[in-house]
Amino acid sequence: MLFDSHAHLDDEAFDPDRQALIESLPAQGISYVVNAGADMESSRRSIKLAEEFYFIYASVGIHPHDAAGMTDQDLDELAEMAGHDKVVAIGEIGLDYYYDNSPRQVQRERFAQQLQLSSRVGLPVIIHSRDAHADTLDILKAHRPYIKGCVLHCYSGSWEMAKIYLDMGFYISLGGPVTFKNSAKAVEVAKNIDINYLLIETDSPYLSPHPYRGRRNDPGKVRLIAERISEIRQMDVNTLAEATLQNSCRLFGITV
Repeated sequence: MLFDSHAHLDDEAFDPDRQALIESLPAQGISYVVNAGADMESSRRSIKLAEEFYFIYASVGIHPHDAAGMTDQDLDELAEMAGHDKVVAIGEIGLDYYYDNSPRQVQRERFAQQLQLSSRVGLPVIIHSRDAHADTLDILKAHRPYIKGCVLHCYSGSWEMAKIYLDMGFYISLGGPVTFKNSAKAVEVAKNIDINYLLIETDSPYLSPHPYRGRRNDPGKVRLIAERISEIRQMDVNTLAEATLQNSCRLFGITV
């Protein structure tokens, strides 16, 4: 049984068949999905999905792309959302210097504020970091005493930096890119990481694993990610699936 620790099933890419696709997931061996918020609207939609399907949980937060439009009132509303019994994390939050859709200083400020929020509400955080590894690490180090739990979502950094995060007690999540031909960094992380700190995800509808690269992703394809990582680690795929499920439940406070 598999745990997709990060998906966006509320995305418009699923509008044509969302209900049928989600209902098909348990039969595909998908035990749980965390549907990640990325702005206020998607956070609300994530909660709605979690209310409708017993195996879906939600996270709420504002992605760095939308940091410039974030308000203090949004922080107050996120705090209210965090009290919902199906909300298990604050996220995805962090930094994105690849697109720079929001000014970098604003990204850093709103990232820090949402880390502080996570401490107040007692929830772990889901981190987005793209082309901003040094600043992400610095901010997480500064807030480490207050962070209740953390996962680096769809991790794209080096093994050397991953070791720093592991020493901080954080989790690393790997997705579709670990199956790509040019995935040397992800393969190195998959090979060397302590299995007790590994999560797997699809980031649906994005980043479909090989051989579906370029097509819509969905949580059912998390099995391909598990199979590739088990191949890299030379271990049984069911053992890896069970370990990553238990890790996700531990991080998000979900009772199996």
